[in-house]
Amino acid sequence: MNLLINIFKIFLIPHIILYNRSRNKKAIDMDIDRWANSKKRSGSKVSLLLHFLAYSTDFRTIFYFRNRGIISSILNLYCPREKYFRIDMTTKLGGGILTGHPYSTILNADSIGENFYVNHLVTVGEINGKRPTIGNNVSIYTGAIVIGDIKIGNNVNIGAGSVVVKDVPDNCTVVGNPARVIN
Repeated sequence: MNLLINIFKIFLIPHIILYNRSRNKKAIDMDIDRWANSKKRSGSKVSLLLHFLAYSTDFRTIFYFRNRGIISSILNLYCPREKYFRIDMTTKLGGGILTGHPYSTILNADSIGENFYVNHLVTVGEINGKRPTIGNNVSIYTGAIVIGDIKIGNNVNIGAGSVVVKDVPDNCTVVGNPARVIN
């Protein structure tokens, strides 16, 4: 299996060129660092990039989002992204995003800050064209819904299954439907 992955990594070389020429290299570096820390991996940025591209379709989705264009579209043909993880192309996404198998996850926000964590079955979306603004160091857990013209502060945890339709202040945890602050 490792031999096949190493052969596959050869086909990922165009991704390294895209990474080195990316306008979003700083954000990609933050993503790589966060993933490496989470997965307890070490190595150069390029070796880590190749590892995460080879093993994680959700990392590829984030990488292609940060490098939108014809080249990413071509690379996606033989090294596909996670088809059930969507990031709206107009969302401003800070560096350091980490995912927990984001199956059926949609991120459609005005902006999402740095060090964002998202799990599966999460919807961040709009109501009547109005979208959320999410701060730094925010974690959204399984099945949560964050919608509308609301602001989520920094250092916020949104519990599994929560429905957030109102602003959330900094440094708190919200749970429930409708979501309420618990600490």
